[in-house]
Amino acid sequence: MERPNIVLIVADNLGWGELGCYGGGKMMRGAATPRIDALAASGMRLLNYNVESDCVPTRSALMTGRHPIRTGAFQSVPPGLPQGLKQDEWTLAQMLSEAGYATAHFGKWHLGDVPGRYPSDRGFDEWYGIPRTTDETQFTTSVGFDPSVVELPYIMTGKKGEPSHNVKIYDLATRRTIDEELVVHSRRFMRQHASTNTPFFLYLPMVHLHFPTLPHADFDGKTGLGEFADSLAEMDFRVGQIVDELSALGIAENTLLIFCSDNGPEYRAPYRGTAGPWTGTYHTAMEGSLRVPFIAHWPRRIPAGNVNNEIVHVVDLLPTLGELAGARLPQEKPIDGVSQLNFLLGQQAKSNREGFLFYIKEELRAIKWRDWKLHLVWEPAVNCGARKLEVPYLFHLIQDPKEETDILTRNTWVLGPMLKLVRTFKESVKIHPNTPPGEPD
Repeated sequence: MERPNIVLIVADNLGWGELGCYGGGKMMRGAATPRIDALAASGMRLLNYNVESDCVPTRSALMTGRHPIRTGAFQSVPPGLPQGLKQDEWTLAQMLSEAGYATAHFGKWHLGDVPGRYPSDRGFDEWYGIPRTTDETQFTTSVGFDPSVVELPYIMTGKKGEPSHNVKIYDLATRRTIDEELVVHSRRFMRQHASTNTPFFLYLPMVHLHFPTLPHADFDGKTGLGEFADSLAEMDFRVGQIVDELSALGIAENTLLIFCSDNGPEYRAPYRGTAGPWTGTYHTAMEGSLRVPFIAHWPRRIPAGNVNNEIVHVVDLLPTLGELAGARLPQEKPIDGVSQLNFLLGQQAKSNREGFLFYIKEELRAIKWRDWKLHLVWEPAVNCGARKLEVPYLFHLIQDPKEETDILTRNTWVLGPMLKLVRTFKESVKIHPNTPPGEPD
């Protein structure tokens, strides 16, 4: 099989309930999402794709195929200090680059903002975007902001083998235009490599819908229902631009396109999102935090209209894309992901995963296995005060999707397979100790 191109679009803070194909869209969320809905209709839509609690750990898991507690990349630290992934972590981009792919990152990185840890240092041929996060756009207009004690946020760029450098201030004005710029860079990259028949990996971690959720001027006021809905409409349009470029270049049938989110929805007003039928937002262990949209599209290879509730986890992307590209998977450290290639291609009905452990930072919060969820720590809403449970809560997610009624007393048998997952993981950690957060290279 000819090696396909890979386009991975990751939305920021996009909840399960925002898109039309997940029950949101124009009637429920104020903005239609026809381009993303069309991808879902002509490809595979997962109902049980799971991520980490927020931006950094999910991006770490995606890039390494390893749970963030292993890598130490599970929280943000102040700018300029060692954060994100150490250089000894093997990334998805390094793996695909070694397999002969041209690689590009356009968007939000959040896995290191010092030389040696930028995307162009970690396997990407080129990058353009932000090293950290979007709430920094509010810095320069905040009362009392002092640039002498806090680094100004910048949009940056870089190429492999060259130092990354600042392009322009990342403020409220450039917040509105950055996703447009990311698509311009993406289209140029795809055209460049399509013309030479070089397989490429385009990683497009968009900025929408992260707060402050501000739309481009072309979309400001478009829905009549506020900036969040306008931004949702813009996000859909930007995805459509990528799809149209693939078609115009004649490479759509040789391109796997994945669209997903990094974590559950924002909880802060006025940018609050929705997880649809699930309880909770990001920064919790509730299903509203874990489950996010995931759509895989590949004409003639992925059957159209396939909807599935099997468990898939973000760590599965690295081995899945590695198998697709015929790449060498890292052998030096344990990989927590499993390849889901045959599952995505419709060659098997079942996922290759039955469950996973869910940590927030270094605390084991929950265990998910088949249709069951065990909470060891209870925090149904952000900042409500997490409390460690003397006796865990157990929920059956089909019978009780909102996680409201504990049924452990009459289902203690479920503890057996769940605690085996914990034991296996802890045994692995004894052999391969976890990296402490903030550890320098």
